Amino acid sequence: MKIKVECYAGHRGEESPRCFRIGDRRIEVAEVSDRWISPDHRYFKVIGDDGATYILRHETETWTWELTYFQEKDSPGKAFR
Repeated sequence: MKIKVECYAGHRGEESPRCFRIGDRRIEVAEVSDRWISPDHRYFKVIGDDGATYILRHETETWTWELTYFQEKDSPGKAFR
């Protein structure tokens, strides 16, 4: 699922998501709990201000973002393709 992400560039120039939009809904990133890279993507596991867990994937060539996983607080998760 395509999303819009606002990022913060840290002192080392690494971008980290601050908030993102799913449709008209804006979700603030309360915490980046994990991050990892693959050859073509960067992944961020974040906790939103709603208490839910999200995995955001950043495509490094096209600079597009996708929501690849969502789990509401205290419920099973759902992967997106």
